[in-house]
Amino acid sequence: MGKKQLGFLTLIGILLLSMGLPMNAFASDEKVIHTVQNHTKKQTSLKPIDIGEKMQRFTFDAGLDFEYPDAVRGIYVTGPSVGVKRFDKLVNLVDTTDLNAMVIDIKEDHGNLTFKPKKGSPYEDIAINYINDPRKMLESLEEKGIYPIARIVVFKDSVLAKKHPEWSFKKNGKVWTNGKGEAFVSPFQKEVWKYNVEIAKMAAELGFQEIQFDYVRFPEGFEDYDDILDYSLGDYKDSSIKNVQRRVNAVTDFVSYAKEELEYYGVDVSVDIFGYAATIPEAPGIGQNFTKISKNVDVISSMIYPSHWTSYFGIEKPDTQPYKLVSEYAKVENEVLGKLEDPPTSRPWIQDFEAPWLYSGATKQYGKAEVEAQIKALKEHGIEEFLIWNASNDYTNNVDYTPLD
Repeated sequence: MGKKQLGFLTLIGILLLSMGLPMNAFASDEKVIHTVQNHTKKQTSLKPIDIGEKMQRFTFDAGLDFEYPDAVRGIYVTGPSVGVKRFDKLVNLVDTTDLNAMVIDIKEDHGNLTFKPKKGSPYEDIAINYINDPRKMLESLEEKGIYPIARIVVFKDSVLAKKHPEWSFKKNGKVWTNGKGEAFVSPFQKEVWKYNVEIAKMAAELGFQEIQFDYVRFPEGFEDYDDILDYSLGDYKDSSIKNVQRRVNAVTDFVSYAKEELEYYGVDVSVDIFGYAATIPEAPGIGQNFTKISKNVDVISSMIYPSHWTSYFGIEKPDTQPYKLVSEYAKVENEVLGKLEDPPTSRPWIQDFEAPWLYSGATKQYGKAEVEAQIKALKEHGIEEFLIWNASNDYTNNVDYTPLD
């Protein structure tokens, strides 16, 4: 260790004492150095965290006080919904029922931020000011005890693909898009990892208690496009393994990287994942391995909307049988997670919307009975937490969110 480094570490020791922190809290590694630097720069407080026999460390404190609910029961909220009067209605829904959490878009499906970051931020040009004052919003949720989760869409990102085609998938020299006109950036590109995790850090600094990563995968059906698309394999180019496993490794490595990078912020990390991924060893095209991802997160959120399953579990039309579909899924997930030494919390996404694309005639309606049926099925299998999806944020009234209590 050189004299300059010793001098710097001594200075940090003095800073720790001046802040009233014990010297035995100090460890001479970069993360602790970063902690002290961050403290002096931002004037935030530091929270001790218990890490067993390891030396005591400190985490970022955003200055808000949220308690983790008895069991998270939440709804999805878009950026535009926060920016209009509808938000008051959604807050009231959570505040006056057994709901207790909101999953709020911070980086949405096109790749835009839903709030304006600080001037000079490298993310200024992708920001749309839907959420005019995110800190004020979080303070209002803190006042009502509503647990805030930041949703960040990762690899589906038309904005970033256009800005950095070299990080995307190309066909005939142009950025490739799927049938919906959506572009993806590649999970093989570690620049994309850092780009998204830095956004997650901003959300944590605002005061969000959890970071939920969505679209942590390759495009659907990628196994059919792989041979016709041009893209860089990045650090995975020298791998001798097959393409399917290479994709799985890239997706899993991103999740592991994000979890490690966010450790200092003291937030939980969750990932949205296709429900069917739990029923197979690994999804070959999209690169999702349920078990491997589960080992690297605090919360796993399977998207188990009955409308999104074809004939499965012996159910011919799952959308018409929400209780049975969710019950059969829960059996499989419990078996998979039960094999893990330290399984994450299971918090599936359930359905509060109609799926007219499945029907030529009358569409199966989703209301109080259908939403409660899904919750009941989860609870019967010991899964207490859930999130409810409605893309328009138009949720069914008078639902009993704890139907077995």
